[in-house]
Amino acid sequence: MAFFRSLFKSLRVPQVSILRPGNPSRWSHLIGPAVVLLAAAVAVAPLLIHGPSCGHDFDFHLVSWFDCLNSWRHGILYPHWAPSANYGAGEPRFVFYPPLTWMLGAALGLILPWTLVPLALTFLLLAATGLATRALARQMLPDGVATLAGCTALFSGYALFTAYERAAFGELTGGCWISLLLLFALRESNVSHPFRAGEQNAGSSTSLRFAQKDGAPTLRERNPLGSICHRALDGSAAPLALVVAGCWLSNLPLGVMACYLLAAIAVAAALLARSWAPMLRAALSALLGLGLAAVYLLPAVVEQRWIDLRQAIDDPGERIENSWLFARHADPALAEHDTVLLKVSIIAASMIAVALIGLLVCWGRGKLPDARRWWIPLALIPLAVLLLQLPLSLPVWNLLPKLRYLQFPWRWLVVLEAPMAIFFTAAIWPARRWLRVAVVALCAAFFLTATAFVAKDFYQACDDQDAVAPMVSAYRSGAGFMGASEYAPPSADNTLIATGLPAACMVTDPAAVLGVIPNGVEADEAIPDWNAAQGSCDATLSWQSDQPEHKRLSALVPHAGFLILRLRGYPAWRIAVNGRPIASLPQRDDGLIAVPVPQGSVDLAVDWTTTPDHILGRWLSALAVLLLTALWLLERKLKK
Repeated sequence: MAFFRSLFKSLRVPQVSILRPGNPSRWSHLIGPAVVLLAAAVAVAPLLIHGPSCGHDFDFHLVSWFDCLNSWRHGILYPHWAPSANYGAGEPRFVFYPPLTWMLGAALGLILPWTLVPLALTFLLLAATGLATRALARQMLPDGVATLAGCTALFSGYALFTAYERAAFGELTGGCWISLLLLFALRESNVSHPFRAGEQNAGSSTSLRFAQKDGAPTLRERNPLGSICHRALDGSAAPLALVVAGCWLSNLPLGVMACYLLAAIAVAAALLARSWAPMLRAALSALLGLGLAAVYLLPAVVEQRWIDLRQAIDDPGERIENSWLFARHADPALAEHDTVLLKVSIIAASMIAVALIGLLVCWGRGKLPDARRWWIPLALIPLAVLLLQLPLSLPVWNLLPKLRYLQFPWRWLVVLEAPMAIFFTAAIWPARRWLRVAVVALCAAFFLTATAFVAKDFYQACDDQDAVAPMVSAYRSGAGFMGASEYAPPSADNTLIATGLPAACMVTDPAAVLGVIPNGVEADEAIPDWNAAQGSCDATLSWQSDQPEHKRLSALVPHAGFLILRLRGYPAWRIAVNGRPIASLPQRDDGLIAVPVPQGSVDLAVDWTTTPDHILGRWLSALAVLLLTALWLLERKLKK
């Protein structure tokens, strides 16, 4: 009942046009966000009752938080290596996976029990989606209806599917970032814009003409280039750059979508405004955003040749061609994939239908007048998303750079959340107050029903090994976890890495097989296991110092040969034996490091080095911070 009362209070606004912000009371500025936060709490209530949902990506994120926090405790502020992957052999996960969510999860792990961290992060990201959508909706809706749009966005099918079915925290940030991207990219159309105070609007929101005296020429007539720059640097360019950076630092597919979306929105806005200003703002913000993210993005791009990244798109279930709307396949290997595809196809069809029907209702009721065309780019989004779900869009996926790395066409649904919510709430909101009560009640009932549905159908119960407590125990034991195949060295096979390996195994043959498949297990499905009784190691050694990115070992070895380390090979490792760097190492099928050592005393040092691309990325990001600061100061000056 508290949810119903709070939502209704936030919707009690003055009688104003639904396309023009009204004059809300002093309390509505607090009530609206509070309602969105309450809605997010309702959306995650099943997690509080049943525990975290062990969705498709849950283990990956949880282990990343463990490893990040462990690195922080060793004084590594920006870790690169995830030591627990591949059963303790590690992988360069933090070089390639964007840092925002694994750092945020680790930070929550500092103050909360691990069982609450997934719930807290899900709550924060859903709340951010609702608040950002509310801010976007305020450009065309009164405060209360915008609050309802924010609640609709966070309860949308795709947001809940991402949170529960997939537990994909990086993708879940998209609901917030995309709404903010649309907000700042389309800011020029806001009638309350500070630069519009003296505008003479001749029936079009794109007619930027400042007040004239005594027949003086307009600003555009005096200096067209200055007018374009003035409109582009209207206070939106700097925050838009931060949004672009946030997308890339949250999720790579999201970064790709954000850049294509920003380009399309900028072109549409420029055509509507008959001005280069939107495109100038978008280009400037995109460049600065990429510069801000360069500390992560540049090493990830440069070093991708050191890993087997093709694994990310070679799996049949992760190919664009196999994920069209309502597609079905005869291949038994795609049976589970088709089950998920059917579910997300229903979500996609429903969201697209709601968005288009809401748009048509708004059009039919005269809520989308030609005098304000802010809504047109939003109206194009459902049509574009629908096109990208169909086979006829395959040339687009093949021609546009990096688009195939989205893996699933339905990832574009994150772009649809905000437009769908805005058109839906604008369409259903009545003018009469007594009807608003019924609308609020029906929406609240739908939100509660959606929560109950996801708790039953989307929620993924954890098994005995994937639950948080067993994962924490396994991590503390040092046993490690399965690695991600796309982060393996080229031509190396993750399934060949044995569990239970010692820190270093002395052998005479660098290609020696260390583990064996347990009896009674099919070879295609098993992970090798090592124990001392197998006799595959002439001697075993332990690290004297075992930090995530710095390791030391001192021992007497019985004969010359090779030390096979429980450590995955990567060019950033610098290995020295008795103070002498080792330039060339033999290759193993499992990708483990095999170090040649002499007989007798051996001092082995393994250190992660800062490669030139990391240094360049840091300098580019530092330069981008300076340029962004200058841009922010310039925009502040122009607004005065």
